[in-house]
Amino acid sequence: MKTSVLYAGLSSPHAGWVAIDELAELFSRYFNAEILSPKLIPDKWPARLIRRNHYIYESLPTNGGDVLIVVARGPGDLGLINSIPGCRKKFDKIYGFVTDSYFKTGFPKETALFDAITVTAHEDVEFPKSRFEIPVHQLYQGTDSLTWAPRESRLREIDIISFGRTPASYHNQFSQRFHSTESPYLYLHSPLGNITGQSVHLERGMLFKLLHRTRISLAFHLFVEPQGNRPRSMMVTSRWLESLLSGCIVAGRRPVSRMADEMLFWPKATIELSENPKIASDELVTLLSHNDSLEEQRRTNIYQVVTHHDWRYRIDNFCRMMNLSKPQLLQDDLSRLQELSLLLKHSV
Repeated sequence: MKTSVLYAGLSSPHAGWVAIDELAELFSRYFNAEILSPKLIPDKWPARLIRRNHYIYESLPTNGGDVLIVVARGPGDLGLINSIPGCRKKFDKIYGFVTDSYFKTGFPKETALFDAITVTAHEDVEFPKSRFEIPVHQLYQGTDSLTWAPRESRLREIDIISFGRTPASYHNQFSQRFHSTESPYLYLHSPLGNITGQSVHLERGMLFKLLHRTRISLAFHLFVEPQGNRPRSMMVTSRWLESLLSGCIVAGRRPVSRMADEMLFWPKATIELSENPKIASDELVTLLSHNDSLEEQRRTNIYQVVTHHDWRYRIDNFCRMMNLSKPQLLQDDLSRLQELSLLLKHSV
């Protein structure tokens, strides 16, 4: 089966989307696929106002094949197929994996050209299904635990880490309290590296090394002090999975949703902080004072992510949903995951 994988990350790397790029790279590896990633051609602003959710991409040369898999950071990336002239004639089947599917107005008209897509939340299924009359499946986000799970214990000298979006009132309070020379605690926060550019993927390893050396990782759902016009969601994003996989204690404001209930199902997977940032900083100090007693929870967090939330489980489910044959290399790595889970289970 000749397969191609289309995604934005190779041509437009962004730190906030590296986990999704890793999914695309895993698809490419397991299906021995042709990798396609077009550059965006800037449109003049009057045209952008008239043609919302319409983007112009450079044309990509490809002879097509049996299957095209589009790994979409958000619904708008389904329009990446415009970079392949005559894509519907070149590929027998076109499937999409959409992560930030809550952005409903971002689904472009090209969605109707797909044979089927997946979305991350159950409540996101109905809109594209009825609007574009295509099969829509639900599939949660994941992480690459075979690559990033810690294999040995590290001294956790970073007390609190915050990467990505952090509510301003919490960040200001934590900075004032923990950056002071009078505080024994280290609060490390973004920016941790470059936001865009080719170094983003290289710095991915730096982020996980920091997480492996961190006690508490902060995470807040998108309804806490929302910023700008960004759509609101109660989804479990990459930072939750990456922090838990790294053995951090995750503290903040957990999403209130079916997704959070189903994904973060084990006891004390997250610690809820107060809505008052001053009280929240006190709660963090209390947690840090009991750090040694949290070691079992760290091991549990790693075990649960490896056992339930690796991207390879999602790819396996994707293959079943789209009636694709499971590649042998994927089956081999699923076996490796099982072995790693068994090793971790004995340490919990």
